[in-house]
Amino acid sequence: MQQGLLRQYEQRAANAAKPIYRVEINCVEDAPIPDELKDLAAANGFSGVEGAVLAGTQGVLLGVGDGRDPFVTAAAAGLPEGDYVFASDMEDRAARHACLGWLIGGYRFDRYKEQKPAAARLIAPPGVDVEAVGREAAATFLVRDLVNTPAEDMSPDAIEDAARKLAGAYSAQIAVTTGDDLLTENLNMIHAVGRAAAAAPRLIDFSWGPENAPSLTLVGKGVAFDSGGLNMKNATGMALMKKDMGGAAHALGLAQMIMAAGLRLRLRVLIPAVENAVSGNAFRPGDVLRGRKGLTVEIGNTDAEGRLILADAMALAAEEGPDMMITLATLTGAARVALGPELAPFYCDDAAFAAALETAAARVADPVWRMPLWRNYESMLSSAIADVNHISGGSFAGSITAALFLSRFAEGAASWAHFDIYAWRPRAAPGRPVGGEAQAIRAVFDVLQTRYGR
Repeated sequence: MQQGLLRQYEQRAANAAKPIYRVEINCVEDAPIPDELKDLAAANGFSGVEGAVLAGTQGVLLGVGDGRDPFVTAAAAGLPEGDYVFASDMEDRAARHACLGWLIGGYRFDRYKEQKPAAARLIAPPGVDVEAVGREAAATFLVRDLVNTPAEDMSPDAIEDAARKLAGAYSAQIAVTTGDDLLTENLNMIHAVGRAAAAAPRLIDFSWGPENAPSLTLVGKGVAFDSGGLNMKNATGMALMKKDMGGAAHALGLAQMIMAAGLRLRLRVLIPAVENAVSGNAFRPGDVLRGRKGLTVEIGNTDAEGRLILADAMALAAEEGPDMMITLATLTGAARVALGPELAPFYCDDAAFAAALETAAARVADPVWRMPLWRNYESMLSSAIADVNHISGGSFAGSITAALFLSRFAEGAASWAHFDIYAWRPRAAPGRPVGGEAQAIRAVFDVLQTRYGR
């Protein structure tokens, strides 16, 4: 991974750094920039198009377009070696976004390539908390790296390794229940989904923070690869299924931010890690599984495995009665049909948290959209032979019915929020290449920091 460098503001360093002039579309002539740079822009057809970068001896021109993208500064992170500084003042929020943009602009998924460290360094505008921005970038990079890694190298074992590494870095207590031990612990649905794979299914469980602090449990879906099981996906459907552990990656990324910032929370992270594979002992459509909560679940389709493993982990978490439970999962294609790849839908039974999250999302430019837990649709999950079917019988409201299924297992938590994320960016933008992407966790962290900061 390459990472752009960010340095806390210091007047002498800023005076010696090369200025970056942010130019809106078709505003070069009126912009407060040196005449030499205006001439250079004219000679090179630079008009301020979003993400365009043009370097001269007296500074750098950065096109910001219509100003809509708060992270457009990422386009300048690949400048040659040296120190840089923004030439004009910015409002506090814009300055923070510009610095985060600079850092994420240095992201490269280079695990399988020769590493070439970035050399350009930005002197942050006055007042920007460089350490806090660095935590956000580090969490984003962690999520991206985990999601981008092919399933061959991001198996359930590797997900466990990533969790152990993070837990160890912050002296968290970790325990892992693996293979047939899941049956002993009454985690039958996690076992059923993952038993057909070569790598044993497991539940990763780590805790951090003072026991008397407000309790938060994160549950992340860790399906290392989803073939669809016996209801097998086609080639197109399987193409991106290395990202089906995106919920686990997001749980780890959010946990890293919480622990690095030292929030006053009792944090618990639960990650059911499996591969949904095909073999003679794979679970089948029509099977009835009894989960940890005691409910029997009829399997309507083996390609809806994520909600099954989440349900067992949620039931375990709910027994502890946390003040808040947050589930993160690449759960349904229906969510993408509804909101597309960039907007993260969430469900929440806590109106105060939902309102705070929507405000935070706008503040930190991490978009979310609240979806309805429409209880009238619960009848779609009815089963003639079990307590519940884990999918509906039709094509309507797929994301909502998935959330309604999960809500049955959140009982016991004082409040619950569920994020049906995509964890992938299909279209590049400055600092956001095609590939794994962190969604919603900066907004969630902002709410948590406001409530439980030091």
